[in-house]
Amino acid sequence: MNTSSAIFLVLGFLAVFMFLEGLYLLWSDPKALTVKRVRERLYLLAASDKAQLFPSISRERRLSSDARLNALLAKLPKVSAFDTLLLQAGSERSVAELLVGMGAGFLVGLALGVLMGIGLGWSLVLGLTIGLLPVGWFSLQRTRRTKAIVSQLPDALDLICRALKAGHALSATLSMVASQAPQPIAAEFKTTFDEINFGVSTKKALLNLALRVPAPDIRFFVLAVSIQVETGGNLASLLGILATLIRERFKFFGKVQVLAAEGKLSAYILTGLPLALGGMIQLANPSYMEILFSDPIGIVVVQVALAMMVIGVFLLWRINNVRL
Repeated sequence: MNTSSAIFLVLGFLAVFMFLEGLYLLWSDPKALTVKRVRERLYLLAASDKAQLFPSISRERRLSSDARLNALLAKLPKVSAFDTLLLQAGSERSVAELLVGMGAGFLVGLALGVLMGIGLGWSLVLGLTIGLLPVGWFSLQRTRRTKAIVSQLPDALDLICRALKAGHALSATLSMVASQAPQPIAAEFKTTFDEINFGVSTKKALLNLALRVPAPDIRFFVLAVSIQVETGGNLASLLGILATLIRERFKFFGKVQVLAAEGKLSAYILTGLPLALGGMIQLANPSYMEILFSDPIGIVVVQVALAMMVIGVFLLWRINNVRL
């Protein structure tokens, strides 16, 4: 057995092992939910310092269900960015599960590259691409969830305004949003209401809300309430103006999207036309494009063309991506 075969077998074994470990974590995590809740309650009951009790209730997030692995991950730099990503995506998965998925994807991509014989460099690129797919998935989930919450925010602000005008306290209005508003905004306001009930200050609970939902509109809401709590004022009127402002911004953004639709359609056509045309030629006459993949100069031409297409797609995306 030569060295490359041995390396391939080792990588294949590690990829299968990591894949099975990820499946086990996905299966066992819901089963252990009750056990983890009991363990957390016992930990809170055993805490003797009251000053440390409330922060653990409001912000403690475990990077792994295993205590030793949790302590190890906490020492790694930048690992909190993955935890923040999962928090903002509304996922119940831990950082350890995310890292296992990324590692398994990297090994699978590396093994596929070695199996296809595309070279070590391209195998590493393929492994990194597949390994980063979980991060891309959770980033997409974060974007969708944030957009859903922002679209529901004006109605939630109107509900808070009506409740404040009726004489309810701010914490009671948050509870109303948690019980009457649709998901996912109801879950976020419920978390904020629970933190306030546990003893966390209103300002701190609202800052936690802004951390979980990375949207400017949520920050405006948090800033308005924080200023009102410290200085006083007519919070109902202020939130009503904020709700109207958000709705008007949505209308203006819709008009901009209509005006940018032509540019986006052009970008889709310019991106897909070369690939579609090349695929049709390859199906109709495979020998016509064979020189591009067999001759060294043809391979360089294909690589340069793909690199220029990627740059063009990026530039078109930046031109048509209007953010307000």
